[in-house]
Amino acid sequence: MSLKKLNTVLATVVVLFTLYLGLSFVLPLGTTFPGLANWPSDGSGFSIVKGSREIAMGLAMGVLLVTGHRRPLGWVLLMTAVAPFGDMVNVLAHHGSTAAALGVHGLTAALIAVTGVLTLREAGATPATAAQSA
Repeated sequence: MSLKKLNTVLATVVVLFTLYLGLSFVLPLGTTFPGLANWPSDGSGFSIVKGSREIAMGLAMGVLLVTGHRRPLGWVLLMTAVAPFGDMVNVLAHHGSTAAALGVHGLTAALIAVTGVLTLREAGATPATAAQSA
């Protein structure tokens, strides 16, 4: 499997999961925040804010993926990795589950960051190199 195909599969998984996660927070599906002991009540608006953030990130990545803008996609993937990293820090700061913080949010951040780096590496090819590999 070529690097471009691998990156496309990884980026597609990240986009679809991010959109699913966002929708699960916005729609009343009973989603919880992994690792956070005191989940904010529905009246706080926390789930709507979190869901809106996820949907916006998923749409940004999805548009770049579908339109073939590989280098910007790599950068947006790297920027998006900050969100689950922030969730990890939030869980740890509020005395939530360390296993969930590292195992869910930390690994998610790492997967998204690795996908971003691989996409940037793929997109960093010169036009002549890209033409030869096509």
